[in-house]
Amino acid sequence: MITRRSWAVYGMLMAVWALLLGWQIAEHMRAQQSFQNMVVDRGRYITTTCGLLMRGSRYFGVVSQERLEAALNQLVNTNELRSVKLLNTNGEAVASAGVPFELPPRNELEGGVLWGDNTVIMENPVDLGTNVPQLVLPNEARDELRSLETNRPPEIVTNIDTNSTTNTNSFRRRFYDWRRQGRPYWMKEQDYKDLIEKKGAHTFVIVMSNELARQGILNDLWMRAIIVLLGFVAAAGCGLAWRSLEKTSELQLRLVRASQLNLHLKELNLAAAGLAHETRNPLNIIRGLAQLISKQQNVSPETQSKSKEIINETDRVTAQLNEFINYSRPREVRRAPTDLNAVAAEVVRTLNFDLEEKSIEMQLQIEPLIIEADEQLLRQALFNLALNAVQAVPAKGNIRIRASRRNNEEAFVEISDNGPGVSPENRPEIFKPYFTTHQEGTGLGLAVVQQIVLAHGWEIECLPNEPVGALFRISHIKVKSKE
Repeated sequence: MITRRSWAVYGMLMAVWALLLGWQIAEHMRAQQSFQNMVVDRGRYITTTCGLLMRGSRYFGVVSQERLEAALNQLVNTNELRSVKLLNTNGEAVASAGVPFELPPRNELEGGVLWGDNTVIMENPVDLGTNVPQLVLPNEARDELRSLETNRPPEIVTNIDTNSTTNTNSFRRRFYDWRRQGRPYWMKEQDYKDLIEKKGAHTFVIVMSNELARQGILNDLWMRAIIVLLGFVAAAGCGLAWRSLEKTSELQLRLVRASQLNLHLKELNLAAAGLAHETRNPLNIIRGLAQLISKQQNVSPETQSKSKEIINETDRVTAQLNEFINYSRPREVRRAPTDLNAVAAEVVRTLNFDLEEKSIEMQLQIEPLIIEADEQLLRQALFNLALNAVQAVPAKGNIRIRASRRNNEEAFVEISDNGPGVSPENRPEIFKPYFTTHQEGTGLGLAVVQQIVLAHGWEIECLPNEPVGALFRISHIKVKSKE
């Protein structure tokens, strides 16, 4: 369950990452605008260069269309500039160079710029540093205009007295006014205005490649994306670190509580063991009194029968108390080199009376093995397993104790019988305390065996014995190496 503190930490990390994301988006937009401004400034520089070309090739306000287009084609022969068009006041092309293109509607040119996928179209006014209109005419039209200047009508100047200083100055002033206005003095003003509307240089429209800007914007986008991704990874790593720290703190708290509970259980275990030990003394007194009563000569048969029942019950309860004390006793393993064959043979000799009583055949198939174990605890574990098998098999049954090497470092011990076996649903429960399938069993024998096995670091499991019966296997027994 996520606590409020964790939600606060995760929220703060997400807020920091969102702030980083917003910052990178703003920086990318600024970089994009910077690259676009760079392209626009470059376009203005190119149109200024085109204006300088017009200024250098003009004559009396007239520019040769052929010479201008030849110069513009030299500019277009680059990877940066694609096309150039010179427009008049009506938006009609009077000169062009490069790849033909359609003029976009003026409402689409925001600020005189229209961005496309691979190109950008820019519109810049013609700036020649003078208010004199510039005419862009073919060579034939320009030569015709010059001839008109040479063959101007004589009546224009016949009324001027060149000997008069006043008239001479007036003529010169009108001549220079005509030069400053750009209109040839032999043309009518309306004709000159019509000519300007058709052939006057008003606006440059250029088409440039925005590949460098697009590449720069894309590189900046990748860089910002990597920064955002690294920020996300850092935030996620901090979140995982916080989660790990929180789980560690929770596990430490649980460990402290488990340690306290374990200490309490140990104290309770000692108290229960002490209580069981103290209970055996009154039971022994009761058993002794019952034996005295049953041995008296003047006691009725009914009293003797009741006394024997008391003796049997006290023996049963005493056996259970002994098993409980044995189960509750701490297992301190003192490992030493132990002859497994000798321990198994001693267990068989101990059970010899029970084996003869039920005519049970006991088979020992044990390799000569020296293992590292606590001999007393190992003897008790094998005795409990063998006794459990003796109680399970019918008369004239078979029990086998087998031990062998698994490899050079480990060995295993198996105790199998041909009894009824253990059902699959009881196998997970068979090593739990007080679980038994025998009416006379205490349910602690196999639990004690598991305690001893786990104390040694071994493993025990209950398996079916083919074709019938049960098989208990103790594995991972360390073999003493030969020196």
